[in-house]
Amino acid sequence: MITLPAIAFYLFASVTVLSGVLVITSRNPVHSVLWLILAFFSAAGLFVLMGAEFLAMLLVIVYVGAVAVLFLFVVMMLDIDFSALRASYTEYLPIGLTITLALLVEVITLVSAWKFGPQVVSNVANKTPDVGVMDNTQALGNLIYTDYIFIFQGAGMVLLVAMIGAIVLTHRTRSGVKRQNISAQNARHGDEAFEIVDVKSGEGI
Repeated sequence: MITLPAIAFYLFASVTVLSGVLVITSRNPVHSVLWLILAFFSAAGLFVLMGAEFLAMLLVIVYVGAVAVLFLFVVMMLDIDFSALRASYTEYLPIGLTITLALLVEVITLVSAWKFGPQVVSNVANKTPDVGVMDNTQALGNLIYTDYIFIFQGAGMVLLVAMIGAIVLTHRTRSGVKRQNISAQNARHGDEAFEIVDVKSGEGI
């Protein structure tokens, strides 16, 4: 008998997988970011089904509300010339195929040599804290800031570098773009700010 949680799981999982495929297959980067937002929402639904409501809200608020929207604005502000990218597609095709083949060999090697570590079974067997003892948010914070504090700080540094890179790409020097010069504006005199023109009646400017 198919229950409602099972139907919800297959629905959210199918949408997540489909959205992930469309993220990497869409030709338009803006469409890719929109599909990414849908994938985040679907993954948040899966977290709710697993009882991790804090992770679900974190995924929606942080990733959808900040990261995905930031990606969208960065893609729109970069002013990418798609015609030039399509023109150089065949030029970079050999090196792209070489890198893809190398990654495929690495993934196949990793999967064939992968096995469970001795501590994995014991970690899976550990029970989650009872609701009366520790709630979901407290248990997650206790785990992140004790056992995985260095990994958490490293992830924060990666996000910081990505944010700085996005700012540098957005504010790069481009010809034909008017920019505000604060020092030049402060150095202007009153006679340079306006000009009095004597317009005769009936002639206009």
